[in-house]
Amino acid sequence: MSNKKQKGFTIIEVVLVLAIAGLIFLMVFIALPALQAGQRDTARKSDVSAILAAVNSYSTNNAGSLPTTAAEITAYQSTWSANTTSIDAPIAHATPAAPASGVIAIVKGSKCGTASASGMTLTSGTARQFVVVTKLEAGGGVYYCAQG
Repeated sequence: MSNKKQKGFTIIEVVLVLAIAGLIFLMVFIALPALQAGQRDTARKSDVSAILAAVNSYSTNNAGSLPTTAAEITAYQSTWSANTTSIDAPIAHATPAAPASGVIAIVKGSKCGTASASGMTLTSGTARQFVVVTKLEAGGGVYYCAQG
């Protein structure tokens, strides 16, 4: 009688490797949406900076006056990331400013204040001051404000 020992993995070893691989995939799928939200927020902040520059250019070319329509802004900056769905026409000072997700609002006569999940609290500014506000995904939907 000869004793042949079979080579291979036991069922316990196979199950253990599959369980570890499953945990690794689970961690990746949990972290992926947070990374994507961060990338979208970065794109929105970049869009806010571009709009801020466009409004400043408009103001420089129009004797210090601020634009009154979104079309006047897009004449100076017409490309945005896919994360910005629209630009609200410039509005007079309002507090809080709370544009919808993907919308960028321009508020005249204002300065940035405190950001929260319910909106951006703005303070009154001079007639030539303005802010550009958008809603971010990270941090429970906090608003982002840039001042011009």
